[in-house]
Amino acid sequence: MIQLQRVSWEDPGKKFFVAVEMDSTQQLSDNISELAIFKCARVWIPDVEEVWKSAELTKDYKNGDASLQLMLEDGANLEHKLDPKTKNLPYLRNPDILVGENDLTALSYLHEPAVLHNLKVRFIDSKLIYTYCGIVLVAINPYETLPIYGTDIINAYSGQNMGDMDPHIFAVAEEAYKQMARDERNQSIIVSGESGAGKTVSAKYAMRYFATVSGSASEANVEEKVLASNPIMESIGNAKTTRNDNSSRFGKYIEIGFDNRYRIIGANMRTYLLEKSRVVFQADEERNYHIFYQLCASSHLPEFKNLKLSKANDFLYTQQGRSPVIDGVDDTKELCNTRNAFSLLGINESYQMGLFQVLAAILHLGNVEIKDKDSDSSMIPPNNDHLTKFCELVGITYKDMAQWLCHRKLKTASETYIKTIPRLQATNARDALSKHIYAKLFNWIVEHVNKALVANLKQHSFIGVLDIYGFETFEINSFEQFCINYANEKLQQQFNMHVFKLEQEEYMKEQIPWTLIDFYDNQPCINLIEAKMGILDLLDEECRMPKGSDDSWAQKLYTHLKTCSLFEKPRMSNRAFIIQHFADKVEYQCEGFLEKNKDTVNEEQIKVLKGSKFDLLVELFKDEGKATSPTGQAPGTGGRTRLSVKPDKSRDTSTKEHKKTVGCQFRNSLQMLMETLNATTPHYVRCIKPNDFKQAFSFDPKRAVQQLRACGVLETIRISAAGFPSRWTYQEFFSRYRVLMKQKDVLSDKKLTCRNVLEKLVQDQDKYQFGKTKIFFRAGQVAYLEKLRADKLRAACIRIQKTIRCWLARKKYMRMRDAAITIQRFTRGYQARCLAKFMRRTQAAIVIQKYQKMYVARKHYRQKQAAALAIQTILRAYMARQKYLALLREHKAVIIQKRARGWLARRWYKRCLSSIVYLQCCIRRMRARRELKKLKIEARSVEHFKKLNKGMENKIMQLQRKVDEQTKENKSVNERLAGLANTYTTESERLRGELGRLRGVEEEARSKGNQVNCLLEELEKLKKELSTTQQEKKIIEDWVQTYRGEMEKMVSELKDQNGLLKKEKDDLNRSIQEQSQQMTEKMARAIAAETQQLETDLNEERSRYQNLLTEHLRLEEKYDDLKERISKPGHRRTDSTHSSNESEYTYNSEFAESEEGSRAVEDLTRGMDTSLTLKLQKRLTELEQEKQSLRNELENKEEQFQRARARDESELKKVRGAELEYESLKRQELESENKKLKHNLAEMRQSLLGGTAASAGAPGSPAYKVLLDQLNSSSEELEVRKEEVLILRSQLVSQKEAMQHKETMTEVAVHVEDISKLKDADELKQAYIGLKDTNRLLEHQLQTQRRNYDSEVESLRGELQNVKEENNRQQQLLAQNLQLPPEARIEASLQHEITRLTNENLEQVADDPAASREARVVILRRMVDLMEQLEKQDRTIRKLKKQLKVYSKRIGEMGAGQAEGQTSPGQMVDEPIHPVNIPRREKDFQGMLEYKKEDELKLVKNLILELKPRGVAVNLIPGLPAFILFMCLRHADYVNDDQKVRTLLTSTINSIKKILKKRGDDFETVSFWLANTCRFLHCLKQYSGDEVFMKQNTSRQNEHCLSNFDLTEYRSVISDLAIQIYQQLIKCMEHILYPMIVSGMLEHETIQGVSGAKPTGLRKRTSSIADEGTDTLDSILRQLNAFHSTMCQHGTDPELIKQVVKQQFYFIGAVTLNNLLLRKDMCSWSKGMQIRYNVSQLEEWLRDKGLMNCGAKETLEPLIQAAQLLQVKKKTDEDADAICSMCLALTTAQIVKVLNLYTPVNEFEERVSVSFIRTIQTRLRDRCGSPQLLMDTKIIYPITFPFNPSSLALETIQIPSSLNLAFLTRV
Repeated sequence: MIQLQRVSWEDPGKKFFVAVEMDSTQQLSDNISELAIFKCARVWIPDVEEVWKSAELTKDYKNGDASLQLMLEDGANLEHKLDPKTKNLPYLRNPDILVGENDLTALSYLHEPAVLHNLKVRFIDSKLIYTYCGIVLVAINPYETLPIYGTDIINAYSGQNMGDMDPHIFAVAEEAYKQMARDERNQSIIVSGESGAGKTVSAKYAMRYFATVSGSASEANVEEKVLASNPIMESIGNAKTTRNDNSSRFGKYIEIGFDNRYRIIGANMRTYLLEKSRVVFQADEERNYHIFYQLCASSHLPEFKNLKLSKANDFLYTQQGRSPVIDGVDDTKELCNTRNAFSLLGINESYQMGLFQVLAAILHLGNVEIKDKDSDSSMIPPNNDHLTKFCELVGITYKDMAQWLCHRKLKTASETYIKTIPRLQATNARDALSKHIYAKLFNWIVEHVNKALVANLKQHSFIGVLDIYGFETFEINSFEQFCINYANEKLQQQFNMHVFKLEQEEYMKEQIPWTLIDFYDNQPCINLIEAKMGILDLLDEECRMPKGSDDSWAQKLYTHLKTCSLFEKPRMSNRAFIIQHFADKVEYQCEGFLEKNKDTVNEEQIKVLKGSKFDLLVELFKDEGKATSPTGQAPGTGGRTRLSVKPDKSRDTSTKEHKKTVGCQFRNSLQMLMETLNATTPHYVRCIKPNDFKQAFSFDPKRAVQQLRACGVLETIRISAAGFPSRWTYQEFFSRYRVLMKQKDVLSDKKLTCRNVLEKLVQDQDKYQFGKTKIFFRAGQVAYLEKLRADKLRAACIRIQKTIRCWLARKKYMRMRDAAITIQRFTRGYQARCLAKFMRRTQAAIVIQKYQKMYVARKHYRQKQAAALAIQTILRAYMARQKYLALLREHKAVIIQKRARGWLARRWYKRCLSSIVYLQCCIRRMRARRELKKLKIEARSVEHFKKLNKGMENKIMQLQRKVDEQTKENKSVNERLAGLANTYTTESERLRGELGRLRGVEEEARSKGNQVNCLLEELEKLKKELSTTQQEKKIIEDWVQTYRGEMEKMVSELKDQNGLLKKEKDDLNRSIQEQSQQMTEKMARAIAAETQQLETDLNEERSRYQNLLTEHLRLEEKYDDLKERISKPGHRRTDSTHSSNESEYTYNSEFAESEEGSRAVEDLTRGMDTSLTLKLQKRLTELEQEKQSLRNELENKEEQFQRARARDESELKKVRGAELEYESLKRQELESENKKLKHNLAEMRQSLLGGTAASAGAPGSPAYKVLLDQLNSSSEELEVRKEEVLILRSQLVSQKEAMQHKETMTEVAVHVEDISKLKDADELKQAYIGLKDTNRLLEHQLQTQRRNYDSEVESLRGELQNVKEENNRQQQLLAQNLQLPPEARIEASLQHEITRLTNENLEQVADDPAASREARVVILRRMVDLMEQLEKQDRTIRKLKKQLKVYSKRIGEMGAGQAEGQTSPGQMVDEPIHPVNIPRREKDFQGMLEYKKEDELKLVKNLILELKPRGVAVNLIPGLPAFILFMCLRHADYVNDDQKVRTLLTSTINSIKKILKKRGDDFETVSFWLANTCRFLHCLKQYSGDEVFMKQNTSRQNEHCLSNFDLTEYRSVISDLAIQIYQQLIKCMEHILYPMIVSGMLEHETIQGVSGAKPTGLRKRTSSIADEGTDTLDSILRQLNAFHSTMCQHGTDPELIKQVVKQQFYFIGAVTLNNLLLRKDMCSWSKGMQIRYNVSQLEEWLRDKGLMNCGAKETLEPLIQAAQLLQVKKKTDEDADAICSMCLALTTAQIVKVLNLYTPVNEFEERVSVSFIRTIQTRLRDRCGSPQLLMDTKIIYPITFPFNPSSLALETIQIPSSLNLAFLTRV
């Protein structure tokens, strides 16, 4: 038993306080002493700057020591003296493992320094602004926008227990919401704190949470209106102060109403104590209310011109604070937001302008200048501009307002006087009027906001959000601060009582024996303020006195309250008083208290305003008769002036009520607020302002500890510390302190085990108590147990180290021993080897000696032998040389004779030769002389040189042209060579004749040799001429040499230029090729990129389309729910299969129940308010239109993709005339054939329908004749088509050959130039030499031509062989075509012709690879188009022929039946046999089921509505219902009954929707119908007749294709239905998996013993849901196995199963990661190991199921990387680089969040330093990614249904009798 007494708080001005138990004080001190006597213990000591400072004991403490020897964290030594009176030791520090906890009550040592340090660590190091302190949420203003308030965070906290997630305002809101729904009790969230601490923002986020989670009960978007009230109230009720840029200067309590389904239906706002004095006065660095500055900033707008406003500095009411602008705030933009909020709440534009007009009038009224007239009177100068503007804006007369601003009316019992007032009173009256107008306007706005938020439905419960001012103390504190602190005293008292109550309830629930704890009670302070003869009572009494003043009131206070210990009189002032509040002492100045309490307004001024022409102003003062009393009206009571729901009082009481002062009314309203809060379950949010400079994440310990003392956080700690602050469940205690137990201590009963262990560990049983479910510990005991645990772990570590070191030493010794043995072994071996070596050397020496002696002997012998041989050699060589010299002399003599004889012969020859040469010279001289004469004549002419120059220029131009024409001449050379080859023989014969003639001339020349003698005489004469000629020749030669050099130079330059041109040409060709290659690659890349982009867009459109289907389904369900609510107010409506989806697809249901149900709904809803129904119908229509537009957009995207491909192809396509003509001709023929067949079919139908059944089928009847004629004409038509195809083929071949022949015969005939005849006989020899050269050239060209000819011949032979092979192949194909049936010949011929032309075109472009590729692409695509057109035409023909066969079969059967009864066997032999008349046996099953029209409802009911999936999945084949429905559909198609097809499909779709709506939460049902819907869709595709879906069919299955109806549109409808079922399946699985994921993946320890639970604090006991058992990873795997086996049993497609598994794993990974990011207790090294192990188990499951390639593993990558991040080192820059390269799937925000949340579980782990986190942020700054913190768990991947045909034959399906489908008939 413990007993506590009431203790009072010490002076907050002291450095620390102590609030402990009375009986256990000594025990606590002993415990602290026991822990603190040892060296190295860490304590907290007071500090002036940091409030508390950490230190460590450097010397053991002994009882009686007067001081402690400490060392601070900076290394400085300090001697801390103890208080000699109390001997209290310093506070002990908590272990590092407990620092940074989510809940302050989890700390082992609960005191002020521990709380302050924990908040600082979380705020500065971890960037966490929220912390629990028992039931209180402590929120520290970060002065920075944090990404922790998004919709994803709201969804993460929705449905979670308060202690499971990290502290957050959303957790408090969720707790309030759940308790409201669970306990059926109203809730309140009390947000308090001083100005600038973030109260308004916290309240705003709480309301946003309610609006997001609960939604709206109607279509009026109430949640948006609730949120829209915030900007309005901030603009008219918030202002800038020295502590806060957006300080709320009023209190408000917002009640958010909920219906019985806990959806928002409305709200109501109550306001308290508006600070009206701010309207007329602001201190330095402060502003008036925001709305005034917003109007001034927007004065330039056209709609505000009539307000006649200007800058804020131009008005008295907005310039006093000298701070008109707030950094980072755009007042113009804020006004736009305010106006939008007004519009959303239903306040129209005219009312808004009226409000702004009143506000502008207030500003102008403040600028009205009042001057002194004399000492007792004042006046306003005439024509005052601002007063004129004020009167114009409010619609009153200038004269009246000017008079009553400077006068007042006094009434006595008999007379009324008008008295002047001095300037000061007139100014105060003006300001009072301004404040009164603003208060009226404020109340009017609040009232209309409440009207907009009023609930139309009945309110079932509400959650109140109280945003009220915190405890305030300034240098000058007045009436407003007094009221604020009074309200905080009341709230603190309520808070203390609630905390104390919860604490006692916890002990009672756990059945712990104790007595009631007394706590600090501030009731004396409240009595001081509100009791009789208290401060407020004396103030009201003084206000009633005629000459009451602030001074006289102060004296009354000093007189009446001097005995109260909480009231003090300042020493240096007689106009102030001091009150000892619960938080601090506050000194109040009495000046202004009476005036503010009275709140007096001149009644005549109010009458002037009530007589205004301005309607809004009149509306503001319409109840002024009740409100304008001398004591004024209570400000801030808001739109609803009373807080209770009491009836209105009568007029008699109202006249008394209006005389109450402001303080009295505030006291009453505060009392009503307390009653409201006491009637609800409160939740507390305490906002802390970390510093006064608004710096982001800057923590000032002094300011923080002041607020902690003031807001009640430390009171919670004190009450908790007074009892048992630390609470552990038995399982948590066992898991954490299992290491302290021995094996024999562990029992099956965990509770008994914990009891036994604690009795051994803690001897004093008063230190703990055992409850029903928890163990309660005194303060410090958890730290003691943690010390024991750490000691045990340390001892275990030492033992492990000892063992390991022993093992290492033993291992080292064994290695040394083995090494010594090895050394000995090797040493002995070495010695043995040395001995063996010596012995070998001795033996070797003997052998060497032997061989040495042998060598010496052999050498001596060989020397003698060599000497003998040398002598013999020399002698024999001498004899040989003598013989050789003799032979040499003889040989040389012979050579000399030969040379002499040769010389004589050569000398004679040279003489003859010189004579001949001399003769030739004479002849040549004669010719040269002649030529010289000609040259001289030509040289004398100047024109000759010009011609030469011109000729040279022409030659240069010709050379240049030749360079250009070289390529052209190359082509003509080949042609000339061909001509020269033809003329070669004739030219050779002519040259032979010419050679004979030349030989005759040579004989004649010999005969003329005698004439040489006479010519010698002439030779002498010519010598002289020769000398002169030689001189001239020399001159000419010099000129010619010069000219030749110039020409050679010019030719070389031309050659160089030609070479450069060729090089440039080659470079250009190379660059062109490179560019073409680059362009090709670029185009390919562009096409690939565009294709990828189009695929991405297609996936996005598919996702949008599926999301739209989901929204449509949700609206359908909502529409059905509304219909149920409307149609059955008191009874249950019968289910209907009618679906609103019929309106979307325009299908009419044939269900009688649906028609009756719809008529019943219409009858019930007739006469009611149908606006909601109309809105829903309108919304449904819009969604249908949007869905259709999205579908069209999807089709447009696909068309754009096709057009893009076609555009790329069109750039490369070349038109082939023959093919296009053939295609068009063939298409026209096929179309004409189709038209004829259709026309014939129509005639046949008409003829069949025209006659009776008996006569229509008889042979010889008109119908029979028409049918036979049409059959004959069809066969003749097919034969004609075959002949036309063959003719067309031959024409194409001939056209192709003609084109080739034309190309080959375009050569130009070769023209050979005639050879000019020789003029001179002297030139014959020169011509002969030229002819020889020409002959050699011609021979070379002839050889070249012959080689070319041979190659051409070989190529022609190859082409001829190919032509022969092609001809043979054509003959074979022709023979094969002739063997084909007529309908297949056309297709085969066309296919063959296309192939042949394709190959020819490809051969033509084979020389150019690029052109070849382009041509191939064009031809192949063209072939595809042709084949598609042909297939389409063939399908039409086949369909028509099938119909023709059906009718032929019917006619044949009828004809056969009549023939059996009318003809004899002999006659039957003569009749022609028709194949169509052969009837099929009845036993052959066609795979169709026939049912009657009236059995359709029974079919749907038995097969869909009442079918149990479990029995079908186990006993029957998968997809049986789908096959049965399709077989019924086939029969309806077979009989060509479109109505039956439509009703069957519509009934099927609606029934599936109905069963899914009814049992949509049953996974087995949803999976079953997903599988059957997909199978039904596959059947519609497989048997549709489309070639794309018939490739895998058997011939029998192809016969079962649908013949009459194209169900493509229905396929899209069923595909949409499958998508909806898939999404329902995913939601169903997520609903089942969600409760398991966090427990199985995070909380459960799959690897036992890796980590132990840490202290959890108080929040674990406030969970809204009791623990029902723990889910493990095995539970998740079992559930996944159940999902997989169920889908496999139902026959779900494998590809669909892969997509489902991928979605499952994404959901598991996303939920796990989101919870990891929001739970600080889960971010540790051991938890990372657990997660990685769990993920490996999931991967093993995928591997076992063969699903590793479905993409599910990749969805877990973010979770895997987060687990790795928890385990990697986090110290150095290398670690930072490794983390950045490893965590690619995580965003920067997620990485930083995990590092901030990382928490060591054991003392051996280290926290992540702030510098390391900043390093990570710096390195990830450039990473592009989403800034979102959490993963979106609601993402559903786009689903596709790959075509999966069934090999099951329809005719083999048997219908079991258990389905009750006996009414179906097999056809």
